[in-house]
Amino acid sequence: MAQRKNTFGIRLTVAVLIVVVVAILGMVIIRQAVFVPQAAQAGPPPDLSAMHTFVYDEARPVADFQLANEQGDTVTNAVLKGHWTFAYVGYTSCPDVCPTTLAMLRQANQELAGSGPTPQTLLISADPERDTPSRLDAYLNAFGEDFHGVTGDIDTLRALARSLNADFSRRTDNNGQTVVDHSTHLALINPQGEMTAVLQPPFKPEQVVSAFRQIVQWYGAGDA
Repeated sequence: MAQRKNTFGIRLTVAVLIVVVVAILGMVIIRQAVFVPQAAQAGPPPDLSAMHTFVYDEARPVADFQLANEQGDTVTNAVLKGHWTFAYVGYTSCPDVCPTTLAMLRQANQELAGSGPTPQTLLISADPERDTPSRLDAYLNAFGEDFHGVTGDIDTLRALARSLNADFSRRTDNNGQTVVDHSTHLALINPQGEMTAVLQPPFKPEQVVSAFRQIVQWYGAGDA
């Protein structure tokens, strides 16, 4: 009887070991088939420092938000997914750098049209007290249908800006006028809604186009 129990125990141990070995082999095969090719395809990010562009090894998360868009609709991080986005912190009353940057992006989009993915632009308001949805809509219409904006709670806007390495502040000058100070770089958000790169001024459309194409190629997003 004892011999039978020992035989049964040995067979059970062997069966368990076989199951474990098969499971391990399966995991190795899956890892080789799925994870390794993706890592090899991505490789190190392109060095675009000559274009004033820094590409992250790993994309950075964007702060969760619930804000109003230029149509007055409530939007969340979901609006950043499924396409590339240039995010920019600015405001509609900006006298110089904001319209200049948005006009540059409009020209870049014209050069990109028909040759791959065309990024959208998201203006994150640094002046929500004056930037109502209707004002954003009228302002952004001048640049094109791929230009959108968000406004609303100032703390939410600031948290969103800071997750993109940006910031802004409002103050009153000696004449009693409201002055808005804000970051001037562009944050490039990938189709998963994460920050992939930061582009610093001065901006030239041809450099932005070249940097964008190289990032998309490295990222492997295709026509996403």
